[in-house]
Amino acid sequence: MRSKKKKYMKNFINIVIMIIFLIFTLYPFYSMILSSFKTKNELYNPKANPLWISSPTFENYIYLFTKTNYPRWYLNSIIVTLITTGISIFASIMAAYALARLEFFGVKTLGIGIFLVYLIPPTLLFIPLSKIITSLGISDTLWSLIFTYPTFQIPFSTWMLMGYFRNIPKEIEDSAMVDGASRMRILWTIIIPMSLPAIVTVTLFCFTLSWGEIIYALTFISDSSKQLLSVGSTIELIRGDMFYWGPLMAGGILAAIPIVLVFSLLLDYYIAGLAAGGIK
Repeated sequence: MRSKKKKYMKNFINIVIMIIFLIFTLYPFYSMILSSFKTKNELYNPKANPLWISSPTFENYIYLFTKTNYPRWYLNSIIVTLITTGISIFASIMAAYALARLEFFGVKTLGIGIFLVYLIPPTLLFIPLSKIITSLGISDTLWSLIFTYPTFQIPFSTWMLMGYFRNIPKEIEDSAMVDGASRMRILWTIIIPMSLPAIVTVTLFCFTLSWGEIIYALTFISDSSKQLLSVGSTIELIRGDMFYWGPLMAGGILAAIPIVLVFSLLLDYYIAGLAAGGIK
């Protein structure tokens, strides 16, 4: 009886802790959703119930899509994020496989150097990168971000994939080579399918960084129609000490949808990749 009581008490404590954790984690999103559907009077009324809506409205979303360039910012963010993520993943796979499998002078030093590049703060890089962007004549365009975002995505992604590739048994590749397979065929038909959890993990990493990046987007682009969500929403909806809380919360909810969808669809692979990285 005592063991059963201890077991029930332990389960009860775990449930309580989980509920507290969920409330602490989900309340900001719940508050954002409520604020996005509240009228201005209710939003700024100190006597209004902060946990409920008395008169729901879509005026914040209407303002967002009619009074700002939010749809254009959304499209710009999608374009830049998809292209930069694709470039970064492709380059990282090729570089990681070369560093993990090919033997050449300075391979270990080069691998460490690639990771050290990732440790350089972006605030130190955007000044020299801005000069390069200006000399190429692509400033104030989406190409300026497409060229610069991979600079901080590829180093870390390469380092992650390099460690994963090294733990794949080399005998599998040797057997494929005996059958006449080339390095490229081995990479695309054997290594990549076996490394899918790790590739998904670095894909989510690159996607999240591109979607929420603000330093380069603010520095390289000034045209409102070419800005990304992270910059456009901040500039247009926060003017000095005036915050447009309703549209700002509505924009935040809509901006979170792609991240939530991507993580929901790829969650299993993501957990597998993290677990493999922790074990190996």
